[in-house]
Amino acid sequence: MGSQKQGCIWISGLLILNTLLFSMADVHYYDFFLQESQFTKLCSTKNILTVNGSFPGPEIRVSRGDTVYVNVHNQGNSAVSIKWEGVQESIDGSNDLIQPGRNFTHEIKLGNEIGTLWWHATSAWASTTVHGAFVISPAANEDYPFPKPDSDKTIILGEWFKQELTEANQTIAPGQADAYTINGSPGNTYGCSNDTTFDYQVNYGGLYLVRVVNAVNQTMVFGIAYHTFTIVGQNGAYSRRSFTDSLTLAPAQVIDVLLCPNQNLGHYYIIARPSSDTTHTTLGILRYTTTITTPQTS
Repeated sequence: MGSQKQGCIWISGLLILNTLLFSMADVHYYDFFLQESQFTKLCSTKNILTVNGSFPGPEIRVSRGDTVYVNVHNQGNSAVSIKWEGVQESIDGSNDLIQPGRNFTHEIKLGNEIGTLWWHATSAWASTTVHGAFVISPAANEDYPFPKPDSDKTIILGEWFKQELTEANQTIAPGQADAYTINGSPGNTYGCSNDTTFDYQVNYGGLYLVRVVNAVNQTMVFGIAYHTFTIVGQNGAYSRRSFTDSLTLAPAQVIDVLLCPNQNLGHYYIIARPSSDTTHTTLGILRYTTTITTPQTS
């Protein structure tokens, strides 16, 4: 009888906690404008389909339990639908094609999702440029189940094709990419001196939550020279902590890690490449500032 009573009290506590969490939830509104934009990479310029003119697309940043409305305006030339990868609750209209000149508002009601998810176009070709992160922070009265980071950074692994998206090829799965990108930057390994390189500045002894999204349609390897990671979350949920010096991410996988820069002041290569191809390596830079941060004790 006593154990039953304790069980009822425990369940009641959970119900009260959930009620408090969702009573404090916010509502967020975003406008996504699908449009053709010109980008120059690998020393050539082409039109790509973007959201709000950026590649990768805009980041959605909300808290656990919030409701999000995303009004997608299709100003491009082809019908497009958007998928909210990893959101548990089904979304009315998420599989509907939005015709050129039309718009559709997605209602996304978040439940227990926490950490990092992402969104993308459902077409294989369109999704190579139409994608972005969906960051879900703890609610106002919640704490991280690990030391609170000084800041967080989203890193999206992408791919770049010299070929342009057309009506003829948009239903065909893309083949081998001409380059891979870190937050839209291919780095300087592809023979074009004008290409940008992803640059991430950190303080020695700081604690950073790094959210790594694999938007590439193949398994990718990600690492930072001479640095290790503590894995704390995957695909919109916390995970048991584990330690590694590199990440292997399946297509569409998201991994959240803690990074503590503790090497000599300087800069270190950030490396991203397909697991099956060591010749197509994309480099970024982890750059230490001259600031020294006192390591946290808890």
